[in-house]
Amino acid sequence: QVQLMESGGGSVEPGGSLRISCVTSGFLYSGNCMGWFRQAPGKEREGVAAIYTDGDTYYADSVKGRFTISLDNAKNTVYLQMNNLKPEDSAVYYCAADTVPKAFMTAIQSSGVMTASDFTYWGQGTQVTVSS
Repeated sequence: QVQLMESGGGSVEPGGSLRISCVTSGFLYSGNCMGWFRQAPGKEREGVAAIYTDGDTYYADSVKGRFTISLDNAKNTVYLQMNNLKPEDSAVYYCAADTVPKAFMTAIQSSGVMTASDFTYWGQGTQVTVSS
């Protein structure tokens, strides 16, 4: 059974940093794509960043240069380091995953779109609030 568990959310002032984590369990195969989505009240779930098992990454334009996604295979953990946070980054952040071919990641990179319905497994979410 695949399980994802996020942690590390909290409150921070604009310009500050946070790192959120997602511990995964139950994956039996290589070729996984891990992603971070976020959802603010009244808005649709938005894809923020993704990483493939080989380390290839994708970032939404809104976070490029400020957020970094990384994968620690030994710890079965994916991280999202968020720097220079802005109030508009406030949202519930969700970890998502699926076992997919590399073409899935290539399609995200070429289209610039991460679609929530393309991911099968989800965590429960962690709140990130950016305010002064």
